[in-house]
Amino acid sequence: MIENIDLALVNWSRAQFALTAAFHWVFVPLTLGLSFIIAFMETMYVRTGDPDWKRITKFWMNLFGINFAVGVATGLILEFEFGTNWSNYSWFVGDIFGAPLAIEGIFAFFLETTFIAMMFFGWNKLSKRTHLMSTWMVAFGASLSAVWILVANAWMQYPVGTRFNPEMARNEMTSFWEVLFSPVAINKLFHTVTSGFVLASVFVIGISAWFLLRNRELLLVRRSVRIAAVFGLASSILIVFSGDKSSRTIAKYQPMKFAATEALHTGKTNAGLTVFGIPSQTEETAHKIEIPGLLSFMAHFDKDAYVVGINDLINGNSELGIMSGAEKIARGKVAQQALREYRDAMKNEDIDTEQALRARFDDPDFLEEYFKYFGYGSISSPQALAPHVPLIFWSFRIMVVLGLYFVLLFAVVVWKVFRDTLDRHRWFLRVMLWSIPLPYISGQLGWVVAEVGRQPWAIQDLLPTAVAVSQIDAAAVKFTFWMFTAIFIVLLISGFSIMIKQIKKGTQEVKT
Repeated sequence: MIENIDLALVNWSRAQFALTAAFHWVFVPLTLGLSFIIAFMETMYVRTGDPDWKRITKFWMNLFGINFAVGVATGLILEFEFGTNWSNYSWFVGDIFGAPLAIEGIFAFFLETTFIAMMFFGWNKLSKRTHLMSTWMVAFGASLSAVWILVANAWMQYPVGTRFNPEMARNEMTSFWEVLFSPVAINKLFHTVTSGFVLASVFVIGISAWFLLRNRELLLVRRSVRIAAVFGLASSILIVFSGDKSSRTIAKYQPMKFAATEALHTGKTNAGLTVFGIPSQTEETAHKIEIPGLLSFMAHFDKDAYVVGINDLINGNSELGIMSGAEKIARGKVAQQALREYRDAMKNEDIDTEQALRARFDDPDFLEEYFKYFGYGSISSPQALAPHVPLIFWSFRIMVVLGLYFVLLFAVVVWKVFRDTLDRHRWFLRVMLWSIPLPYISGQLGWVVAEVGRQPWAIQDLLPTAVAVSQIDAAAVKFTFWMFTAIFIVLLISGFSIMIKQIKKGTQEVKT
């Protein structure tokens, strides 16, 4: 492992990756959700033969195409950064992490792009049903592409199906199916994809509200809102349930992250869910308003269950069998020293010593008692095991409040649509319009909770972020950070400007 860590390099590398991921995620969820809404609309066209449905479908399809193109550009940069900025990470776990990314690139992405070509250019060349099939394949392909990315990310949160190869000093996959079907992967996939459905639905009803405020495109509005509102309501309800499931998954597999979302420093039974409070990195939450027992129930389906706190994980809790951070760090250093000695024996061709040390890495007792904590050997202090508590606390709460808001918003829209009173209150149309940025904010905050909450780990309990970076000049990363910032801002402004121009045109210039 790396002894001398350049914190400037680590921080700039993290900032650059966060920047790229954040910009990429501006476009991904709209792609996921809008593709299904378009498919629903084209299905109506094929079933009814009504050319207005075709015109409406093509209008939203044009917006989808603009969004997809910019999203691809930002996504490609992300994958390159694993090699340029995170080469130690790529070496250490590339055998596992690279597999789902390769499947996404070779299979899912090419499947999606192939059918996108048919969807955009096949209107007058394919039969109605064949074209509809290509549109549905784009929708499923987008979700399939997300599957592999989210599986890879879920493995970083909960690394399973792997073993360490001391000869290569890297981890290797032992079970692809464990990686694919880990409980974290399944829940993350469901929660993240449905969040894209919610965003796209808000996007469609928001744009439709803009048209209503100007008394334009009334047919498009009536038909689009009906589909988007029902789709959005179902998705928003599902995302609440998947979020509830996420809380138990995180409590089980990432207790430090779970404690940080509640700023719970001292573990307790009958733990209450904090509705409001002023969190601290090291002290208990001030001015707390909480619902007694709800946090324990959320985590364990038992209001009297014990919820582990940050101090339990840092200082240890012998009653619960929780090892202290200091002990884990000490054991990690023993494991790292064993690896160094083994590598030195290999280098010096000391066969007897090499074989003796190699046997340790096949010894279940050594693996359980020491090598399990290999990554902890690079942690500077037990206090470094806690992530940024206030940031996660507030990010989680804003995300939850927005999630409940979307359920209410869609419920009201559905009610007004089926009573044919959507345009009765202009203030509500403005609420619909100005709600468009909210699912984008919610999605970004969700990733803050997921990724910042995992710190100081690039891979939970296995590889610290500080030792995952490439050994390059921090100044080079700093330069590319600002270069990418400029590029992404240009892409964002350009993409949104083109979409706004297309929206203002409406369906009048859409050819059928």
